[in-house]
Amino acid sequence: MVLKLMEFYLNNKLLSIVILSFSMLVSCKNEEKASNEPTKKAVVYDMYQPSEMAGFMNAMYAYNQQLKAQIVAGETPTNLPLDLLKLHSAEMTDGKSRTQNWESFVNVFIKSQEAVVDTLSNAELKIRYNAAINNCLSCHKTECTGPIPKIKKLLIQ
Repeated sequence: MVLKLMEFYLNNKLLSIVILSFSMLVSCKNEEKASNEPTKKAVVYDMYQPSEMAGFMNAMYAYNQQLKAQIVAGETPTNLPLDLLKLHSAEMTDGKSRTQNWESFVNVFIKSQEAVVDTLSNAELKIRYNAAINNCLSCHKTECTGPIPKIKKLLIQ
């Protein structure tokens, strides 16, 4: 009987050690999983909001793409749907300002853009259109050089 009691005691002790070890092992693995996971931070995206001037420049680009397509197709554009005087008042992109140089380019550009739709002009339409696009390029060479490759694609070869 004493032998059975000792055997029961050892088995229970061994069983207790196994259970205790298993529970410690499981809890350690849970802690490791928790510590290996990176902390998740809320990502806030700063969406680009174009200035009024940038939006207007994009509208002029789209308009000139249409003009180019019309001219290449042999059509003669007759109206100018854009209010080019907005160039004098549209809010500029942060860090940019209207300089004397910019103002002089804008006035020349407005006249050349109006000349494209002038049905009374004697100059060839393709030449008038390319002159307006070259005025864009002249200004952008001094004021904002980024869109130059895009503007060059507007020229009619």
